[in-house]
Amino acid sequence: MSNQKKKTFHIEAFKHRVVVDPKYADKTWKILEHAIHEIYNHNASGLSFEELYRNAYNMVLHKYGEKLYSGLVTTMSAHLREISKSIEAAQGGSFLEELNRKWADHNKALQMIRDILMYMDRTFVPSTHKTPVYELGLNLWRDYVIRSSNIQTRLLNTLLELILRERTGEVINRGLMRNIIKMLMDLGSSVYQEDFEKPFLEVSANFYQAESQRFIECCDCGDYLKKAERRLNEEIERVSHYLNPTSEKKITTVVEREMIADHMLRLVHMENSGLVNMLLDDKYEDLGRLYNLFCRVDNGLSTIRDVMTSHIRETGKQLVTDPERVKDPVEFVQRLLDEKDKYDKIISLAFNNDKTFQNALNSSFEFFINLNPRSPEYISLFVDDKLRKGLKGVSEDDVEVVLDKVMMLFRYLQEKDVFEKYYKQHLAKRLLSGKTVSDDAERSLIVKLKTECGYQFTSKLEGMFTDMKTSQDTVQGFYASHGAELGDAPSLVVHVLTTGSWPTQPSVPCNLPAELSALCEKFRSYYLGTHTGRRLSWQTNMGTADIKATFGKGQKHELNVSTYQMCVLMLFNNADQLSYKEIEQATEIPATELKRCLQSLACVKGKNVLRKEPMSKDIDENDTFLFNDKFTSKFFKVKIGTVVAQKESEPEKQETRQRVEEDRKPQIEAAIVRIMKSRRVLDHNNIVTEVTKQLQSRFLPNPVEIKKRIESLIEREFLERDIADRKSAETHEERKNAAAKRVLTTV
Repeated sequence: MSNQKKKTFHIEAFKHRVVVDPKYADKTWKILEHAIHEIYNHNASGLSFEELYRNAYNMVLHKYGEKLYSGLVTTMSAHLREISKSIEAAQGGSFLEELNRKWADHNKALQMIRDILMYMDRTFVPSTHKTPVYELGLNLWRDYVIRSSNIQTRLLNTLLELILRERTGEVINRGLMRNIIKMLMDLGSSVYQEDFEKPFLEVSANFYQAESQRFIECCDCGDYLKKAERRLNEEIERVSHYLNPTSEKKITTVVEREMIADHMLRLVHMENSGLVNMLLDDKYEDLGRLYNLFCRVDNGLSTIRDVMTSHIRETGKQLVTDPERVKDPVEFVQRLLDEKDKYDKIISLAFNNDKTFQNALNSSFEFFINLNPRSPEYISLFVDDKLRKGLKGVSEDDVEVVLDKVMMLFRYLQEKDVFEKYYKQHLAKRLLSGKTVSDDAERSLIVKLKTECGYQFTSKLEGMFTDMKTSQDTVQGFYASHGAELGDAPSLVVHVLTTGSWPTQPSVPCNLPAELSALCEKFRSYYLGTHTGRRLSWQTNMGTADIKATFGKGQKHELNVSTYQMCVLMLFNNADQLSYKEIEQATEIPATELKRCLQSLACVKGKNVLRKEPMSKDIDENDTFLFNDKFTSKFFKVKIGTVVAQKESEPEKQETRQRVEEDRKPQIEAAIVRIMKSRRVLDHNNIVTEVTKQLQSRFLPNPVEIKKRIESLIEREFLERDIADRKSAETHEERKNAAAKRVLTTV
């Protein structure tokens, strides 16, 4: 039993021969084909989709997928040929409606067919790399309907005609248009682009080219821009209603090119209505429209900017060089500020606060303000006028606004040191005459200047305020110690000014009246007794005086005059009539100052406390002066010839310029030495460049003056030339070339 061989058993599946009906595939396909016909004929409600799905499933399962797929293509193609004929037969406006209706039917049929053949879509189609059912239906619709020879051109022409009608103001069926355009997109973006978008853009370009030409011949610039803006908005709206969003950029580019880019120069230079006229007439709306349209095209904004810059420079140049306009310094500066405000407002309201336009405006102002060498003086005179009387009753905020505007003009100046020179003179006169409207405003401006240019720029200005405070204490001390012995002597107010801080010029002291001269000597003794090692010199040209005068019929007035005028008037206590020569000899006032002084006393209506014979506006050395008994005024206090800032005469201007040039020399030398200490060795051209760079915040140094300062420093042995470099230039021509490259070293 144990030796008996073991047997192995195999259990096999029950073998039953399955016999498939040879006509199974044909029969099943007939059922499915009938179903597809019924679906296209709108009789799908009587179909069993479950049974149809099972039939399609079985066909694929029994390897009849190819038959099923090819049968589908044949059946759908036949139906689409019939549909195409139906659409072709539609007349007039019903053409698009028929196309839209048939497309909707085809879409619905496709979805049902896709559901029935879902198993084929999932298995057979991927394995054989065929087109899925739904996509197949779209492709067949494209080939048999949309690109049918009788439909393709007709469809395009109909769409373009409807768009043209809408552009000319007609109302069209936008819903229908949206459906047709969506159909083209559903068929593929290439269909939309090739069959519609490209021709649409070409036709649009031709339309807007012709229209822009027509508009520009009959419209002014403002109207043209309105029409261009409206057309642009219409195209954007059209895209949002029924075109594909990808078309927006393309169609707006067409409108921008045809209506804006191709006519930019003609628009901005259009006679009586172009950019310059808009700027002159403050047409903010038109300027804003111009900016918004031109910013859409290449070089659009630069075109506006260039024309605006050219216009501002030209008008600014006329403003600063016109002899009539520069007669009044205050009015001159006010015009500059008004011009700046005007363009600031335009840039803010119309040009979207564009920084490039602001920079162009700043460079334009800097260009033309510096064309007038007297701009620094005039700006200082403007400040003087405002801080004397122009800001009375104005709020602190408004004062700050005015000062900020002044600082804006100050930044444009290339010769800031010239402004400093004049400002110091005018500030001194305001402080000494007590005519400043507000100490806070004065200090606020100095803080702004300090922030802009540094401590060195304002240190002397701040020293002037310190002197004014110290002088008050000194005068109080003088009267505290000498008050009793002075008795009925005139009251004396002395401002002791530090020479380095104040813009004092050497002046010949005039002969003061005896009563005042004695008082001044007592003050000198007191001051020098309390401050050792100091020296006092009287600046009589900068003083003022209040004197009481009695005229005919016992009429009394208090006259506010300059020290020079006081000296002249006091002479008439002892004489009723004096000649010019007698007055000049008695007072020893410089001739120019004396003539100005007598002119204000005898020739100004309402202030003529003296009479002049013969009467004329100008003072002559042969004139005779008399006390005017008949002088009357409704005011008790009468101001005559108070110290006011005024435009310098040509000799004074030359003198100031000479002082400025002298002050610049040590600054240039200091800059050269600083540069050479840090660089050790440097050639001539680079020194000039570096010095200009360092000093341009105060002034633009002249290269010739820099060269002179270098020579001076070499003579004083602060610098020396590089000997080796100089020996290398052998010939005369080489020496000429080497001069520009001369190497300097510090000693």
